[in-house]
Amino acid sequence: MATSESRVPLRTPLFRGERRLRIALVGMPNAGKSTLFKAVSSTAPHTGRLAGTQRDYGECTVQIGFDEASLIELPSIASLHHLGEDDLPALKFLLWGDERPPISVHEPGGPPAPFAPPDLIVQVVDATQLESHLELTLELSQLGRPMILALNMMDAAWDKGLHINVKALEKLLGMPVVPTVALMGQGISELFRTAVATVRNAACPLPQPLSRHIADSLQPLGQALNRQEINAAFRVPPPLLLMQVAAGDPYFLGELGQHFPQLLPQLQKMRSEAAENLPRPLEEELHAERHHRAATLFEASTRMGAPHEGRGWRYWLDELFLHPQWGLIGSLAVFAAVLFVVFEVSAWLDSMTSARLVEALADWQPVSTWGVIGRAVADGLIGLVGIVVPYMLPLVLLLVALEEAGVMQRIAFVVDRGFHQIGLHGGVAVPFLTGLGCNVPAISAAAKVTSGRERIIASVLITFVPCSARSAIILALAGKFLGASGVFAIFALTLVVVALMGRLLARNRREFGPGQVQEIPPYALPRARAMLSETWARTEDILTIVTPLLVGGSVVLALLHHVGADAAINALFTPVTAWWLGLPVVLGVPILFGVLRKELSLLMIYQALGTFEVGTQLDWVQVTTFLLFLTFYIPCISTFAVMLKTIGRKEALISVALSVGVALLVSGAVRLLLEGVRVFFA
Repeated sequence: MATSESRVPLRTPLFRGERRLRIALVGMPNAGKSTLFKAVSSTAPHTGRLAGTQRDYGECTVQIGFDEASLIELPSIASLHHLGEDDLPALKFLLWGDERPPISVHEPGGPPAPFAPPDLIVQVVDATQLESHLELTLELSQLGRPMILALNMMDAAWDKGLHINVKALEKLLGMPVVPTVALMGQGISELFRTAVATVRNAACPLPQPLSRHIADSLQPLGQALNRQEINAAFRVPPPLLLMQVAAGDPYFLGELGQHFPQLLPQLQKMRSEAAENLPRPLEEELHAERHHRAATLFEASTRMGAPHEGRGWRYWLDELFLHPQWGLIGSLAVFAAVLFVVFEVSAWLDSMTSARLVEALADWQPVSTWGVIGRAVADGLIGLVGIVVPYMLPLVLLLVALEEAGVMQRIAFVVDRGFHQIGLHGGVAVPFLTGLGCNVPAISAAAKVTSGRERIIASVLITFVPCSARSAIILALAGKFLGASGVFAIFALTLVVVALMGRLLARNRREFGPGQVQEIPPYALPRARAMLSETWARTEDILTIVTPLLVGGSVVLALLHHVGADAAINALFTPVTAWWLGLPVVLGVPILFGVLRKELSLLMIYQALGTFEVGTQLDWVQVTTFLLFLTFYIPCISTFAVMLKTIGRKEALISVALSVGVALLVSGAVRLLLEGVRVFFA
């Protein structure tokens, strides 16, 4: 079979490992820095305090395509001038990082943070307050580092009728401007792609010249400061040093007085002389100048219009799927639709396919060895049809359609924070839903979007997701003998167990992978050819792996029953079936051979009990206990095979032991609880 290859151009230099980028998130209060940081952070970001302050910073590694970045969220800062003791370390980090300049050697303690200075500054701006935030932009542009403006809260700006010409603002500032709605994940992937490209191109903001009258007044002071010894001592861009001294910043004036005491009187005199030629005190004039330039930039790049102008159905769908609260409701609605397909439509398809085949062969009861083998082969093929046609294909096709439409990527973003609680990213939401169809493609899909610790946790947890085979058994038995409440209780308990196991695995595995910048593509109509091709790609291995296992397992089981060997197996499993689970001894064989394929379990239950009316042989406590055990017990041998490939032998064996232990613990504990309830109400 021919395979198509897609090639992605590799841009160099590659920022990974020790060469990863350092990106600083900077912004005024309530601009959305923390929201942006959380949207891309790892499952356990590092936090600390800037030296000598009570201000916290956050740091984590983020995966950006083939590149990596160390993302540092700095405390909020309103201005670079006249900073207090708690705010000054943020500026020191932006200037020097952990590389202390000569002027700070006398300061006690170490550098403000244990990181090198950033390669890039991302200023997060509240688009609804753009004019005031641009004043900080003008100050940050003097740091001499590549810089990007993240124009955040664009949705709120549109609600106010504020329309920003991003291209015009980019041209005026000489830096990339990326519109974002960090709370809804919009624009984030573009922001970080732009960040990598900006550093590669070494693009710094355009200089923003002062007004002529201020520039002329400050020229003598600038010449006096532009000395080799001063530049070497401060290691600060000359325009920034000039502005800090001209504004009378206490820190910079204090360091000049300590290290260059002979120059300070002359510099102070030049400041006074500069103010004489200005209509206001120098500091006020500089602030007014900065305010005027920010207002000019704002007026040149924005206009007022009608709220919601240009919005269509795509916007309102994003309001449903990406909103922090409504998004969860939208995700639950999609999850409910998936369950509807699995449990309603698939049940109808089952009645039209495998159920009719079973009915057609019901009278064939061979007694010869070859006849038994022939019937076992037929049963295995019927089991294959019964799981692939009604359950697997519709589910995988639906999930592929949702991915093609761009819906699943939005769900992954919304549930990202919830998955962080179990040490995973929202990107595994699609594999987890795929697990409702079959755990084999779900684990393979999880391996593509995770690595290291996350891959192991995701693979282990997916084995606890009830696949269509286990769901079919639950629906067939619980739906008939326990009712809708019983079905709901079993699936709810599954969610609880997955969450608890995730927390346990995340706690015991301390090595944390990088955060992920999740791509949120535009909405699109699913293409039939692409859907069918992807559905086949996700199911072809299942057909080739499962068919021989299913048929072979059915033949082995039938032969064991034919020669009477099943009695010995049942006796061997008596401690599990009869003693711990309180089940009939004859269910030992279905438990053992359920590892071949769960579809066999239902058939084996009927064979072992000698009737399709399970309720005549098992009471409601036994039905519940048996279903819980099968739900958490080793999914199947094909799932184990794919785990060997994705996470290795050791972790796969640990997963098997874990599933057996959880199955015994949960089903046994629930059995004892239900027995107690039955005795209490008897």
